[in-house]
Amino acid sequence: MFYSFVVPVYNRPNEVDELLQSLVYQTYQGDFEIVIVEDGSTIDAKLVVDKYADQLNVSYYYKANSGPGNSRNYGMKNAKGNYYIILDSDCILPQEYLQTVDNYLNESFVDCFGGPDNALDSFSNVQKAINFAMTSFLTTGGIRGGTERLNKFQPRSFNMGISQKAFETSGGFGKIHPGEDPDLTIRLWNLGFESQLFPKAYVYHKRRIDFDKFYTQVNKFGKARPILNQRYPSYSSITYWFPSVFIIGFILASVFLMLGNTWLFKLYILYFILVFLFSLQKEKSIYVSFLTIYAVFVQFIGYGLGFLKSNYILNVLKKKAEVGMPEMFFK
Repeated sequence: MFYSFVVPVYNRPNEVDELLQSLVYQTYQGDFEIVIVEDGSTIDAKLVVDKYADQLNVSYYYKANSGPGNSRNYGMKNAKGNYYIILDSDCILPQEYLQTVDNYLNESFVDCFGGPDNALDSFSNVQKAINFAMTSFLTTGGIRGGTERLNKFQPRSFNMGISQKAFETSGGFGKIHPGEDPDLTIRLWNLGFESQLFPKAYVYHKRRIDFDKFYTQVNKFGKARPILNQRYPSYSSITYWFPSVFIIGFILASVFLMLGNTWLFKLYILYFILVFLFSLQKEKSIYVSFLTIYAVFVQFIGYGLGFLKSNYILNVLKKKAEVGMPEMFFK
């Protein structure tokens, strides 16, 4: 196979630099290319890309802003490979990443795969806390992992592979954002393609660098899920309600506490103690572990409120998603 890395980027030349640097050191001995798609940035990465022209087979395209999904489609249409690997610009690859992917596909080919993410020691404390919140089995990372089997996995577009055949048959990513990756995966399933989790094909993912941006991100994740549930009801799950139930439960626990009933509030304290201890075991930092508690709280609040708002708009007001939540779609 000839692999094409497709990377949309918006105003993040420094991230592109780190990603390309990690691609220089890949241990994979076969040919591969990198397609950078600049999505209408005002601070472009052209000079950064040019710096690697002698070390990598890399091409650069600049287009008007149309969102990451459309930019990925644009990159795949212009790619020369027959298997596309979609990455976010804020990812850094371990040296053995592409070789690991190649091993998986040669052992048991699949038209769509997804891989996990991890954090580097060099990441900021906030990034490490957010990474834990997004990947731990104690949080929404556990909800996602518990509802998706390894051979029925919904890849996330920061680390996702798709064959040329699957892309051309499906038409690629849709206009919803976020949520374009599970939307594509479900359409692929309905077309008869399979997806799979490659557990060892991980990337280092920086994610958001502060809690305000993190809240905005997870709030949109929460809004996206009811839209997908409405589109594909057979793939909806009761577990997606958990962050909203968590919020409602926390409010009730606070009310009960003021009335002198402490049992429910103690359960929340126990939960956050577990989050602290598991984070401490992983990160070996008391400060990061305290930040993790806050990150998890922000995650549940953001996702849960977004989920409830989206359900209200779709199922109570009976509005179409594009009308009630235009911010979730690129034109």
